Amino acid sequence: MKAKWWLLLISGLILFVLSACEDKEVQPDEVFAKYIEQWNKQNFAEMYPMLSDSAKEIVSEEDFTSRYEKIYNDLGVSDLKVEFERPKELEVKDETSFTFPFTVSMNTIAGPIEFSHEAELVKVEAEEEETNWLINWDTEFIFEGLQPEDKIGIETVKSTRGEILDRNGKGLAINGEVNEVGLVPEKITNEKEAKEKLSTLLAMSVEEIDSKLNASWVQPNYFVPLKKFSKEDVELENKLLEIPGVQINTANARVYPLKEAAAHLIGYVGEVTAEDLEKNQGYVTGDVIGKRGLEQLLESRLKGENGVKITIEKPDGTTATLAEKPVKNGESVQLTIDSVLQQTMLNKYDGAAGTGVAINPTTGETLAIVSSPSFDPNQYVFGMGGEQQSKLEENPLQPLLNRFAYPQTPGSVMKPFTAIVGLETGTITPDLARDIKTKQWQKDDSWGGYKITRVTDPGKPVNLKDALVFSDNIYFAQTALEIGADKFIQGLKNFGFAEEIPYTYPLEPSKISNDGSLNEEILLADSGYGQGEVQTNIIQLASGYTAFINEGNMIKPTLLKEEPTSQVWKKEVVSKEYANLLAEDLRAVIAEPNGTGRLANMTEVPLAGKTGTAEIAKAAQGEQGTENGWFVAYNTDNKDLLIAMMMEGIQEHGSKIVVQKVKEIFQEMKS
Repeated sequence: MKAKWWLLLISGLILFVLSACEDKEVQPDEVFAKYIEQWNKQNFAEMYPMLSDSAKEIVSEEDFTSRYEKIYNDLGVSDLKVEFERPKELEVKDETSFTFPFTVSMNTIAGPIEFSHEAELVKVEAEEEETNWLINWDTEFIFEGLQPEDKIGIETVKSTRGEILDRNGKGLAINGEVNEVGLVPEKITNEKEAKEKLSTLLAMSVEEIDSKLNASWVQPNYFVPLKKFSKEDVELENKLLEIPGVQINTANARVYPLKEAAAHLIGYVGEVTAEDLEKNQGYVTGDVIGKRGLEQLLESRLKGENGVKITIEKPDGTTATLAEKPVKNGESVQLTIDSVLQQTMLNKYDGAAGTGVAINPTTGETLAIVSSPSFDPNQYVFGMGGEQQSKLEENPLQPLLNRFAYPQTPGSVMKPFTAIVGLETGTITPDLARDIKTKQWQKDDSWGGYKITRVTDPGKPVNLKDALVFSDNIYFAQTALEIGADKFIQGLKNFGFAEEIPYTYPLEPSKISNDGSLNEEILLADSGYGQGEVQTNIIQLASGYTAFINEGNMIKPTLLKEEPTSQVWKKEVVSKEYANLLAEDLRAVIAEPNGTGRLANMTEVPLAGKTGTAEIAKAAQGEQGTENGWFVAYNTDNKDLLIAMMMEGIQEHGSKIVVQKVKEIFQEMKS
């Protein structure tokens, strides 16, 4: 019995060892599955040991790994998927090779690539009489039709950036040509003198010029580009060509024909930075991207997509296409802007600080929108030198600040809104006369030394029309107090205050106060005539005045030509009756001899509107602080042009200077 037990035990151990040895034998489909697993992970170094000896004679491990990595990196391979169908049953007992069909799919910079191939696995004898299977790899595993002597080629076709055009098709941001000045080192006769002259003419430091000349790629006979400049600047071109070693070539570049006139609106482009490449897909070094204004805001439409073709290049010069993505040029965008009016409006500032907008009050189309002082966006394309940039940044008038994007204290141009809120709430009637006998007024002693001052004392009780004509601060302060904080706030919200402005260009909303409330009497009273903490964005202000033209409906402002016109932003913000009443009163502000806007009265272009002077800062009441002048006016005949304009620091001239500028614009646009 004992002997039989031992015999059974030994037999079982032998069977276990044989079974284990049999399980140790790896099947060809398992080997290929493991190979594909590493391939999908792009672990090329792990794939090479699975190659047969004959395959390794074709390619070394270093070449195998580096070629795969370079091709996949250069082509931007993603979503790699290698598959084969494993057989349900595999008889390998007497076989020395097996062939497995497989498929490869991937995405590349030129689009998807798919192909099929066959992998032959050969049986080899391993150590300790173990059997194994290795792969007879060839170059068609990389791409179908690729032979060892072939190369992978990438052809790129640059897309054309879409242009930005005005309402009449004139260019605001176009693809044009500029001059590019540079030096050929071997042709320079006096290096020190040449650099000094170029530094002065190009607004570049000598150090900046040296850094370009000392670049690693520079050779004595190479053209070393320094800066671009306008082809219109013939005087500069002639002076530059007088310097030995200077060469001027023609280069393609983004061009901004209106220069300073549309800089804040249109913005500019610049070459992509490392940060841009991290944040944005589809860009490569050397591409340009919108850096500011509509160039940045409309980037996805303007950019376009480069065309790419991936080919197999044969030694005889023939090629086979693996994948091709056609070039897609950027989309051109047309604005509602009128270039002539845009230029005319900026010219009126003559370098002074301020902002202005012109709209069609019945359609809502923006015809001009400016911020002054401005800058030439072409300089950023040409290459802004450090000295030029510092000069812009340190200018106390802040030419880089986009004033139309931010709200400002409106002063008396706010009074029509207060009038409407008073009328609609029943707080006042058109005929209600306030008998204000003094030039200064306060509600009671609780205001301490604070008083509200009226500019003109007409010497009689004033009704609503009088209050608008004379621009009576006290009348509107009293009206705001009688309306009450809650109703006054709601009335302003009806006009779009404290609300995002529906506009293509992002604008900071108008605000009622710093915290949105008017809990203090003085703050409420001051807000009634456009002081206190109330601020209006100039676009929202202009849109608010459209309610007096469109039977009480406030028109949505538009900037893109493709947008529907005459859209209502705020429906029936004021009744038709009161809208017509305010329109008559605003006409009187300009038409009547005592009106604050009388300087703009013209028979050929009858205007209605409102002037305003906003005090921005002063040390104490009674002292004069910084003042901004406002004027909003529209043509009462054609009703096709409404202008809202603000100029800063007008305390020496008053709002008359703004009235005069707006009048001139209407005259010039009529002619």
